Amino acid sequence: MAYRKLGRTNKHRKSMLANLTKEVIMNGKIETTETRAKEVRKFVDKMISYGKDGSLVARRKALAFMHNDKIAVKKVFDELAKKYENRNGGYTRILKLTERRGDDALMVILELVNEDVK
Repeated sequence: MAYRKLGRTNKHRKSMLANLTKEVIMNGKIETTETRAKEVRKFVDKMISYGKDGSLVARRKALAFMHNDKIAVKKVFDELAKKYENRNGGYTRILKLTERRGDDALMVILELVNEDVK
């Protein structure tokens, strides 16, 4: 599986992606760079898929990824799984903003999709 290294060591990258994933789940959206958002999107979708599965194994995998944050995992399994039960993927959206002033990195908003599938 190809992935972006994001200029970080392996441990730092995994921790950063887990923290960004928790922020999207808890707040509904985050503002970050485009490359980070494209990576985090994969993990947010995976966590919601775990929530829709609802098994004990899925809950333990989600807990392991999100550093045993029981509040975030509870929100995924109780709220987000029910919200997206009729949607087959595509739980997030990336909205482009302007470039960051310091280094011209393209900034985006990564947010959870709100409308329902018909």
